Amino acid sequence: MIRRTSYGIPHVLAHDYEGAGKGLGYAFAEDNACVMAEIVVTLAAERSRWFGPENQAGDLYYRRLNQSGVVERELGRGPSKQARDLVRGYVAGFNRYLAQNGLPEACAQWARPITEIDVWRRVHQVAGLTGSEQFQEQLVSAQPPGTAITAPARAERERPGSNGIALGRDATTGGGMVLGNPHFDWADTWRFYQHHLTIPGELNVSGAGLYGVPLVNIGHNDRLGWTHTASEAQTMTLSRLTLVPGDPTSYLVDGKPHRMIAEQVTAGGTTRTLYRTPDGPVVEDDRALQWTDSTAFVLRDANQGNLRVVDQWLAVARARSVPDLYQALVRHQALPWVNTLASDSTGTAYYSDVQVVPHVTDEQRARCGVSAPIGLVVLDGSRSDCGWGSDPDAVTPGRFGPKRLPTLIRRDHVSNMNDSPWLTNPAAPLTGYPSIVGDVGTERSPRTRLGLDMIGDNRFSLSTLESAMFGNRNLTAEQGRAAVVAMCEANPVLPAGDGSQVDVRAACSALATWSGTGDTGERGRGAYFWRSFLVLAGRPGSALLWQVPFDPADPVHTPRGINAADPGVQRAFADTVKVFAAAGVAVDVPLDAVQRYEDVPIHGCRGPEGCFNVISVPGPPRPGVTPEIPHGTSFVMAVELTRDGPRMSSVLVYGQSADPASPHHPDQARLYAQKQWVKGEFTEREITRNADLVVRRLR
Repeated sequence: MIRRTSYGIPHVLAHDYEGAGKGLGYAFAEDNACVMAEIVVTLAAERSRWFGPENQAGDLYYRRLNQSGVVERELGRGPSKQARDLVRGYVAGFNRYLAQNGLPEACAQWARPITEIDVWRRVHQVAGLTGSEQFQEQLVSAQPPGTAITAPARAERERPGSNGIALGRDATTGGGMVLGNPHFDWADTWRFYQHHLTIPGELNVSGAGLYGVPLVNIGHNDRLGWTHTASEAQTMTLSRLTLVPGDPTSYLVDGKPHRMIAEQVTAGGTTRTLYRTPDGPVVEDDRALQWTDSTAFVLRDANQGNLRVVDQWLAVARARSVPDLYQALVRHQALPWVNTLASDSTGTAYYSDVQVVPHVTDEQRARCGVSAPIGLVVLDGSRSDCGWGSDPDAVTPGRFGPKRLPTLIRRDHVSNMNDSPWLTNPAAPLTGYPSIVGDVGTERSPRTRLGLDMIGDNRFSLSTLESAMFGNRNLTAEQGRAAVVAMCEANPVLPAGDGSQVDVRAACSALATWSGTGDTGERGRGAYFWRSFLVLAGRPGSALLWQVPFDPADPVHTPRGINAADPGVQRAFADTVKVFAAAGVAVDVPLDAVQRYEDVPIHGCRGPEGCFNVISVPGPPRPGVTPEIPHGTSFVMAVELTRDGPRMSSVLVYGQSADPASPHHPDQARLYAQKQWVKGEFTEREITRNADLVVRRLR
């Protein structure tokens, strides 16, 4: 049975996992059939056929993956009956909707009923999101020297991010609380879908999951709430191969030659021979990972074959206390690239980075590490003793066991804003974990510092937690705007980088009257200029930006203050004025004109500015380019766990449906614009009393 409450949120009540999946699949098809069809086309390596030849690299990548049989092979080793039943039901429910209603006109040409393999491929794609998925073009363009194909440099893209706060009883007015705020792409295929699954006596979980995966990834049950943030832990490594002289497809290990495995892949209208070793595929770009006559690089992804995430998230959903959650994480060890932050009805707060991490110790990095300008761990592939190790408590060989990974239990608070675990709670810094998990004693991002300041020594109620989320504070503005305004008021004409003299009075006035927040409306005039100015001032070598540099003895409050007297800062200010003029954009343009979704103004600002509520519209402006929201706050959940049950508020900013014709496409954006929340309904009494209740029974 599917009960939809306000804003189209489905509450599925079923007798078993297959029934729960069936209800969810049907509801998701009602809202997003064409998006699921697009996901299936992508994973079947058929995008070039329907969406054009620019999709060739992705088609080659997924065709190769499908030819490897990795998904089918892992299905033969697991997952549980519950996980299989859930997926089977999801497929049946989705297809029942198509059978009853026909293919949606918008995608009728290329949509089709889905299969269980389609959904398991999607599960595998989600698990690998921050691993080999990032290197699609570089993996299918890697060719021996002399081949005409040029391997492109990897394009920088917004990585998945998030804020997560878990509050214990010493930081609340009641039990435990969790604030979940994932920052994900707003592209249709990587959105969240909110839902509630109930199997009486077995499962009762509410929250949101990524499109195409029949799970709650972030949510709560009656006693436990949890969220995730993208972890700093690296989930893949590179190996630099030493090639056999005169044979660029053979390599040496301990002095003995080995031939690469050649794989012929046909997709997107082309056939290509690609290469791999037992550790993984050869990867190449034209900047840092070049395949030469003497060296090549191989990518090894710790999440390759990880379908255990379905059972992992089901186990999390069934956990009803922090100790239960810890046991669930240790038993499966399948979270792919995320930290976990949770709190329960006893007021116990918990942080964990028990996830999939390659077993590469610091000693091994020192002994086997290879320098490469790529920001990843690169090991010496010519030595067998430089491969991944293992721990006796690891579920999967080659990964760190949970005893090596950081966790923390507190009665006050834990948090993560995508920095390493070090300052999960500044009163109890985490250290001693392997450096592949993250660093210690280094500068925290402005967003992390703001989040820690928001928590402080406060005691939160659900309403004050909601207010903190949408307060739209901007840390760099709080700490530096006054100094910048004083500088430009004293210097109404400033030299630009090209030596020209620039009148900066209008920009100065805009910053002087700006609220210093990420709010829209009149309070937001000046916000986009500030964002753009910080980008130009922060360019390498441009300026000595901070007045007070980072101090490891005071990491929560440093660096701080804009060094407005620095000539580089002043040049950046003048350059920003020139860029706005060239783009035809007023320096006091309100955020309303820059951050819109379906003509709804969207408040928030970028993480590097020191904003918690992230909306990642880039600056500075470019001539003729209308900004779109590529990434940022998506699903927001604030939940209080009490012995009498959960109290939850949420907003799914872009709505339940990616279809512009759906009433549930822009409805929550309008709510978000007013800083309002959807009141969560969890109990049968709450659901059946909803004023907008619509019930559908699937027989």
